Amino acid sequence: MVFEMFMNNPVGRRVGDCAVRAVSKALDTDWETAYTMLCANGFLMGDMPSSDSVWGATLRQHGFIRESLPDDCPDCYNAVDFAEEHPEGVYVLGFGGHTACLKDNILYDAWDSSREPIQFFWHKKGEE
Repeated sequence: MVFEMFMNNPVGRRVGDCAVRAVSKALDTDWETAYTMLCANGFLMGDMPSSDSVWGATLRQHGFIRESLPDDCPDCYNAVDFAEEHPEGVYVLGFGGHTACLKDNILYDAWDSSREPIQFFWHKKGEE
């Protein structure tokens, strides 16, 4: 796995926009479009755009499904481990309070979250 710095905020700001970045990378769209989708879903759901339920619903609307990881070692299975088992495809990794996109063995994030433990992930139906 390779980490690649990914900051597509249109004005270059470092803000709490990990969900926007991950969704934009997973859906191959720009930051503004991803932000608008998340805000619309957040409004309809009565929740914040960055909440797991809102960005998860947005991914679901685009053909993604959620999978949980076994709880046998919740602190030892990280993005590096996941990437070794899933070298191809598009995945949005949920770290618990943070999210990033893993796409064809490249982890896109604003910081190197590769050693963070993963709690769940999203992927396209039929891909895994």
